[in-house]
Amino acid sequence: MLGAALFAMPVAAQHAGHTAPAPASAPNTAPPLTPVDPHTGHAMPADPADTNDPMAGMDHSHMNHGTAEDTASVSPGPTMETPPPPEAGSGPPRAADAIWGADAMRASRDDLQRTHGDFNVFWFQADRVEIQIRDNQNGYLWDLQGYYGGPTSRFWFKSEGEGSFGERIEDAEVQALYARAVSPFWDLQAGIRQDVSGPSTTHAVVGVQGLAPYLFEVDAALFLSHRGDLTARFEAELDQRITQSLILQPRAEVNLAAQDFPRLGIGAGLDKIEIGVRLRYEIIREIAPYIGIEQSWRVGDSADYARALGKDPSTTNYVVGIRFWF
Repeated sequence: MLGAALFAMPVAAQHAGHTAPAPASAPNTAPPLTPVDPHTGHAMPADPADTNDPMAGMDHSHMNHGTAEDTASVSPGPTMETPPPPEAGSGPPRAADAIWGADAMRASRDDLQRTHGDFNVFWFQADRVEIQIRDNQNGYLWDLQGYYGGPTSRFWFKSEGEGSFGERIEDAEVQALYARAVSPFWDLQAGIRQDVSGPSTTHAVVGVQGLAPYLFEVDAALFLSHRGDLTARFEAELDQRITQSLILQPRAEVNLAAQDFPRLGIGAGLDKIEIGVRLRYEIIREIAPYIGIEQSWRVGDSADYARALGKDPSTTNYVVGIRFWF
């Protein structure tokens, strides 16, 4: 007994201050341990039942979230840019003038304007140079135009003519025109036209030339001869690109007259209609041979004049030609 007591004393000393666990059958009456709250110091919601939002218990009043002005200054955008300062626009139109003076900068500014488009250029195009294959007698045709000038004012020259091989030229004319841009795609033209075949005739010319919606190239003009003959011409064509080098071009031309001109074989009203289509291949952008077909009709009194001269008022032409420009 004395040995057992001596053995039990050190064991009891090791467990001094420890509380023995309650028996399994005894109820747990000790208060639960309170965990350390990581949000200590933040105000909790008034309603302790509202625990769905994990951020609901945080007090954001002392946290720096930035303002709309701060966001605009960090990442400006089309809807956030700040208005210009009041002094903006109060200086000279060009900043260099404030340093060197407008007189010193004028020559440099004029040179900059010229080198960025405001200078004269020369352009020439042979729109149609072709041989026309017909049932009775083959013929030829040319249609040339070009200009020299700047973006808004130009001198235009044009020439058209046609005939049959082995005979005199049937129709030939040259035009000299002054053109002024009246909109981004349209020029108003005025000048003179001289017929160089048949009766010598000089015409005053007023017309428009430009690009209509859907990329139709249009050239329309009124002609008043020195004898008082009033005629009109309307031309339109459209380039339909099949590939980068293959282009199909429908074309139409209508000629009208205010009265009969027997010496020219022209009747009043609708005089002549031409409708054709040409398929060209651009070897390079500046050179393009083509083939095509064109039908022309003399109408009304003009058809009667053609028959009186032994000509067919309706003609079908198979054409082979070349289009080039520089």
